[in-house]
Amino acid sequence: MASSKQVPGLTLQSSSPVQDQQRLIAKVAWLYHKANMNQGDIAKVCNLSQAGVSRLLLQAEKEGIVRTEVFMPQGLYAELEGQLEIAYSLKSSYIFDIGNNSDESVLSRDLGQLFAGQVSITGLPGEVIGFTSWSRSLRSTAKYLQNVKKSNTRYVVEMLGDVGDPALQHEAALATQKFAEALEATPMFLRIPGVVESKKIRDVLIANDYYTQEALNLFEKVDTALVGLGTCEIDAPLKGGDNFFTAEQFDSVKKAGAVGQINLRFIDSEGIPIKTPLNDLVIGISLAQLKTVDTRIGIAGGKSKYQAIRAALKGGWVNSIATDLNTAKWLIKNA
Repeated sequence: MASSKQVPGLTLQSSSPVQDQQRLIAKVAWLYHKANMNQGDIAKVCNLSQAGVSRLLLQAEKEGIVRTEVFMPQGLYAELEGQLEIAYSLKSSYIFDIGNNSDESVLSRDLGQLFAGQVSITGLPGEVIGFTSWSRSLRSTAKYLQNVKKSNTRYVVEMLGDVGDPALQHEAALATQKFAEALEATPMFLRIPGVVESKKIRDVLIANDYYTQEALNLFEKVDTALVGLGTCEIDAPLKGGDNFFTAEQFDSVKKAGAVGQINLRFIDSEGIPIKTPLNDLVIGISLAQLKTVDTRIGIAGGKSKYQAIRAALKGGWVNSIATDLNTAKWLIKNA
């Protein structure tokens, strides 16, 4: 116990050896961690050996005077990713800080580039990868993807036929080729219109194109699908009716409750498929086929796609998501 000395009108408590030791430990810890002094200088100031300073610093940790905290490096959001995965029962999520750029074409490019870095490190599971070549984010992923050493992929198959003008179709084909090369896989192209005028035309085109049949048959074997998520609007450089739906067709599905589309298959705000004749006009993977794929990764972000992404997650059409920080925060808040 601390001893006391009596002084007329005042009682003073003298410190104990234990308190003196703790005070010294705290002082050494403060000088080292806060004042950024090295151990040699602290030894001189406190009249200690350098070994003694080192022992006191270890003691400071043991007694909780110095506590170690783990701070995620800037740009990593493990806690938010965990919240997002719990909120929507996801297998995985990848959140990237792209800033507050209002230009969503730039956001898509940056998101695809950052996701490419992730894929280069972790690879993609399975022998057959489904790829959405018309997605801006995924074309960016293909552009920046380096050789993936962990890949055992055999095929990269396009999950939707051609949309847009010939220049855009060529760009999509190059993206598929580049993506397959990075995985040392064989590209399976779907060189056929993504949207046609009638079910009859769709059936005739498929029946008379062996390579289209070969690609479509792989849909049942896809292990990982990289999914394009979109709104119910026509985004440049696409044009209505150019191997694509018209503005009037989009208006009809919006009136039926659609808030977004997954490879041109429409869903409502809860992710429930919209029954529409437009389904018969699409040459690409169906929602029923997509749901059988083990890993379904949506790569999308931006304010215009908030509702579409949420619907895709709510419906379980994608079970993994790569998105930007602002979109992730909105999704968590509105889960």
